[in-house]
Amino acid sequence: MAISDPASGVDADAPAGDTDAPADETDAPVDEADPIPPPTATGGLREYLRDHAVHAAVIVGFVLYPLAYEALLATPAAPFAEAFLPAITFMIVVLYMGLFAMSFDFISGYTGYLSFGHAAFYGTGAYFVVLAANGQIPGIPGGTPFMITLLLGAVVAGLLALVIGSVSFRLTGVYFAMITLGFAQVIYELIRSWGYVSTNPTEGATVSGDALAIGVPFVDALSLDVGRLTGESVENLLGLGIDLSTTVVSYYALGIVVVGCYFAMQRILHSPFGRVMIAIRENEERARAVGYPTYRFKLAAFAISGFFGAIAGGVFAAYSRSVAPDGTFYFLVTADALITTIIGGFGTLAGPVFGTLFTQGLEDVLSTESGGVATLLREGLPASVLEADLFGVSLELFVNTAVDGRAPLYLGIIFVLFVLFVPNGILGTLRDRLGGTVGKRLPDYLRRYLR
Repeated sequence: MAISDPASGVDADAPAGDTDAPADETDAPVDEADPIPPPTATGGLREYLRDHAVHAAVIVGFVLYPLAYEALLATPAAPFAEAFLPAITFMIVVLYMGLFAMSFDFISGYTGYLSFGHAAFYGTGAYFVVLAANGQIPGIPGGTPFMITLLLGAVVAGLLALVIGSVSFRLTGVYFAMITLGFAQVIYELIRSWGYVSTNPTEGATVSGDALAIGVPFVDALSLDVGRLTGESVENLLGLGIDLSTTVVSYYALGIVVVGCYFAMQRILHSPFGRVMIAIRENEERARAVGYPTYRFKLAAFAISGFFGAIAGGVFAAYSRSVAPDGTFYFLVTADALITTIIGGFGTLAGPVFGTLFTQGLEDVLSTESGGVATLLREGLPASVLEADLFGVSLELFVNTAVDGRAPLYLGIIFVLFVLFVPNGILGTLRDRLGGTVGKRLPDYLRRYLR
C-alpha cells in the first residue's frame, strides 16, 4: 500500500532528495489504460539478471580479488600492490565490519532512528559464539556447530533489541540515540567486570576448543574451518593448480555469510515491511494516521537489525577466536559503523560496505602491517634522498611522522569533507547522478555510452 499525500501526489515512502526507494520500480504507479503483459519465466529471469548485474559484478570482484592480489605479489609490481592494495586480512575486516555497518544502516538509514548503542548487538553475537564454543552457555554443550551457535546468538541479540527498543522507541531524535548509547554502555561495563566470561574479563575471552567451521552443520565435507591460525587451506583447487591459504579460505567462507545476510536484508527492504520502514523515516505521523502501528514496525526493524549485527560479531569471533569488551561492546565500535555508513551512503544498504572498504583501504595504505606507502618509500628510495634536508626536516622523518600510521588523522579530514561536500555518501551520490538505484540504472547508463 502506497502512503501518499492527496494534495501533492507524492509518495511518503520515497526518500528525500529524489533518490529512489529500495523497493522495486514495478511498485511505481502504472497507467491503467495500458495493457500489462503477463510475466513469463524467460522475461522474469532476464529482468532479474539485469537488475542484479551490478550485484553479480561486485561479488565477482570480491571473489577474484585474492587471486589477483596473490598474482600481483609474484610480479615486479609487488611493492606497489602491497603499498596501495588492501591485504586479504584487511579485506576480511571489510567483510564483518561491512556487515555490521549494513545492520546499522538497516535501522538508522531506513527508519531515521540513529542507534548509537548498536555495538551491544555486535558484542552479544561475538561473546555468545566464544562462550558457546567453550561450553559456558547453559543448555548448549561445547562442540556445538558454529553455524548453530551463530544463529542462536543472533536470536539472543534480536531479543535484546526488543527489550532495548521497547523503552527507547518511546523517544525520538537525539533522545533515542542517547538512550540506546546508555543501554550499550551499561552492558559494556557489565561484561568487562563479569568474572564468568573470563578470569580477566577486561581482556576478554578466547576460544579454547577446536576451530569454528562455516558451512552445513554436522557435514564436514560442506564445512570450512576459519581463523587466522586454525583455518583450513586448500591445495590444487579443482585440479587447477591453485592453492588457497588459510586466510583466503576464511575470506571466502566469511564472504558467503556476509553475502547471504546482505540479500536477506535487501529482500526485507524490498517487501511491504520495508516500504513501511521508509514511510516512517519520511513522515511517521502520516504513516500512523493511515493505520500502520509504527511502534511495532520500528521494534521489529530494530530486532532484525540487532539480529544481523550479532551475525557480524559472530563471524568476527570465529575468525579472531578471541573477543574483548573494547573491541565489541564499546561505543566506538558503533562510531566506526556510523562513519563508514556516512561515507558509503545512508539508506543504501550496500553503501556501508564500500565505506568500510574505503576506510580499511586507507588504513592499510597508511600502515606498515602489510606494506603500505611508508614502507614503499623507505625501502624504495635511496638513502641520499631519504636523508635529504627539506626545510630542516629529512624526508625519512617526514614519512615517519606524517604518513606512517596516520590513517585516523586523514580519515577524520576525509570524513569532514564528505559531510560538507558529499552528504549522501559514495553510493547515494552515485544514485543521484544516475537518477535511481545503481542496480537498475547503471546497466542502461553504460549501454547508452557504449553504443
